Amino acid sequence: MSSASDFLVRHSLNPSSVDPLSCSEKMLRHMKAGLAGEVIDMPMIPTYLKGVGTVPFGRKAIVIDAGGTNYRCALAFFDEEGCHVENVRKCKMPGTEAAVTWDAFISFVADSIMPFTGEADVIGFCFSYNADITPEMDGLVECIDKEVVIEGCEGKLIGASLLAELGRRGVTGKKVIILNDTVAALLGGSAMLDKEKYSDIIGMICGTGANTCASVALKQISKLHTEGEGSMLINLESGNYNGMPAGDVDDRVDAESHQPGEKRMEKMSSGAYIGEVCKQAMKKAVEEGLIPEDVYKKILLINPLNGAVVDNWACGNDPYHVFDTADQLSFARELCLAIFERSARCMATNILTILRLNGSGRTPEKPACVCAEGSLVARSRYFLLFLQKSLNDLNDGADPRYVDVVLGNDTTLPGSAVAALLNS
Repeated sequence: MSSASDFLVRHSLNPSSVDPLSCSEKMLRHMKAGLAGEVIDMPMIPTYLKGVGTVPFGRKAIVIDAGGTNYRCALAFFDEEGCHVENVRKCKMPGTEAAVTWDAFISFVADSIMPFTGEADVIGFCFSYNADITPEMDGLVECIDKEVVIEGCEGKLIGASLLAELGRRGVTGKKVIILNDTVAALLGGSAMLDKEKYSDIIGMICGTGANTCASVALKQISKLHTEGEGSMLINLESGNYNGMPAGDVDDRVDAESHQPGEKRMEKMSSGAYIGEVCKQAMKKAVEEGLIPEDVYKKILLINPLNGAVVDNWACGNDPYHVFDTADQLSFARELCLAIFERSARCMATNILTILRLNGSGRTPEKPACVCAEGSLVARSRYFLLFLQKSLNDLNDGADPRYVDVVLGNDTTLPGSAVAALLNS
């Protein structure tokens, strides 16, 4: 019988297949292409947002978080003690359980914030899907993914659509600022940091989806044809990156997703797909005679087979009573640990590439800071440990880099408030 380690190597699931030092060279070329307007896979989307400044105390903002799994809205304001988020409303993101139309989605958003419209004139709308940000800080939808289905969304302006719907209800005089969840994580997390301690601040989401955000010098964003010494927050949409070493299990996950051929790195590293990678790997193991078919049939009954399930198997726990023998559970444990570590090494590659792009994190006295948020980085017992190990390994070698990871505690809504209040 082949060992689990042999199986992992055959199917490019072994963590060592993703080496941040070598993989970042190719990813850097793709980032620079996106900044030049010659997109290979990462669009490197300018946000037009100011990321620094003094947030006015006491002024309220309506904040919206349309996430990969959940939808939330609230009122938020800042004072000497920090950000206060009030009257949070939370529900399933429309389109997660059944397809909805764009008009129905916008009507749903308007319904949710109507009780707040008398208390604030700015709206920070965190939209966690592909959208080109306009100089007016609206968002032009490219697609909605993460297994959320909203029909007719392509080419729609998010803010303009919402303002038009509010106008039909007699609500006027509002301004909508659109940003991505990774940008919100950076803004919300950095609002509570001593920024002088760090050479750079990077936003990272690793939950349902995977993405990063960073401040990039204007002179590097050649597609904007802007001169000056300043910088701008860039939403990398790095989950789109298709250059990570992948195998036939990844090909199966991709082929059975809503958008085959796109977001290959996200499908290797995010919470929405960790369970599917595990399932497809188990299917391969059945085909190779390593796992009995009856075990796989029990796996298929787990709904959802998500990161939490994979985390249990990685711990050697079997709460669903799937495996018949200790050897079967041991195989699953080694497989799941490898999937988590490979995921973490993908994100470490992403972070290292940003450091190389910006020239930051070169000394332990002035490390880069990663403001990290998302269910995978916050809840998995393994992902963050593997990420920190991979980042610590960057301290060695001819070009050492130093990184601190700071876990955000629900920074999306505060970050949306920062964006709205600083840019309106």
